Amino acid sequence: MANKNHEEETRTSIDEVNDTLTGLGEKVQNNSKTIMYACVAVAVVVIAVLVYVYAVRQPGIQAANEALGQADMELIMGNDSIALAKYQQVAADHGYDAGDLAGLNAAILLYKDGKYEEAIKYLNDYSSKESIIGAAAKSLEGDCYVNLEAYNEALDCFKKAVKISDENPAYTPAFLLKEATVLREMKDYKAEAAIYEEILKDYPTYGMQMGIDVEKYLERAKAQAE
Repeated sequence: MANKNHEEETRTSIDEVNDTLTGLGEKVQNNSKTIMYACVAVAVVVIAVLVYVYAVRQPGIQAANEALGQADMELIMGNDSIALAKYQQVAADHGYDAGDLAGLNAAILLYKDGKYEEAIKYLNDYSSKESIIGAAAKSLEGDCYVNLEAYNEALDCFKKAVKISDENPAYTPAFLLKEATVLREMKDYKAEAAIYEEILKDYPTYGMQMGIDVEKYLERAKAQAE
């Protein structure tokens, strides 16, 4: 399409360009009021955007960050229950990044309390695109499902965590190991073995670094698959 447009432009003669410019000049003279009104309309839109950014968005972000900071202080002081309540309040009352992060922190505390279903609700609302925190959040959701013995859902979460982590050598193999653990619980030993083979191939030093004998797990899965 771009080549076609380029060819059409190169076929335009100088005379046609001059005619176009002449016609444009006449239109400007005949439609000066219309142009003026259009400029005014654009200015109104720009002003509305600026008002939103500086009068609504920025104060909203500041308020959300301050509320999140108060919850963080309670957590640092060891007041987990108070921190949880504050995180939940921030998540409910505020948007922006602070509200999103508050929901994640609430999910972490709920997981620690064994309230997996409540934690999942917050994790479902969390934006899990960021390669490290996002992947960890999706992995935590998988952990919740494991504890609820909902293995298909857990497996799906760990697969998504692997994808989001974007081959990060410190995190991706950890999520793969969780995936293999679930597959083993589901007695799908062939798929489990395939995961270990993937770890050994793509992340050969991970097992040694973490003190995990991946080759032993691979041989065990292969033997049970047969």
